Amino acid sequence: MAIARFPSVVIDCPDPQQLADFYGALLDWKAEPSEDWIDLRADYGQVISFQKVEDYNPPRWPSQDVPQQMHLDVSVDDLDEAEAAVLSLGATKADHQPGETFRVFLDPAGHPFCLCRD
Repeated sequence: MAIARFPSVVIDCPDPQQLADFYGALLDWKAEPSEDWIDLRADYGQVISFQKVEDYNPPRWPSQDVPQQMHLDVSVDDLDEAEAAVLSLGATKADHQPGETFRVFLDPAGHPFCLCRD
């Protein structure tokens, strides 16, 4: 028997609003802001939260000098179309691309995330 319905992911960042805007537009989820913290919630209940961290130091992917700490994989139907969309939202494409069925990007705070062909 499960104790909880959905796991929640909390992402440290320097600007919770910036990341909530980015991922909210990417996933079409609604923001629920509070001081130094924003929850993004899907209609079915899944939550991603963004927490303000002073002196934030972004990951250095693919190097482990500053580990990535976590990343999100986002399933998409069309990699080219999804790439154009996330770039227009403020993501940057990582120089190192280790696969052909997914693409690695950095969100506006420098966290790596992947678009994966569904």
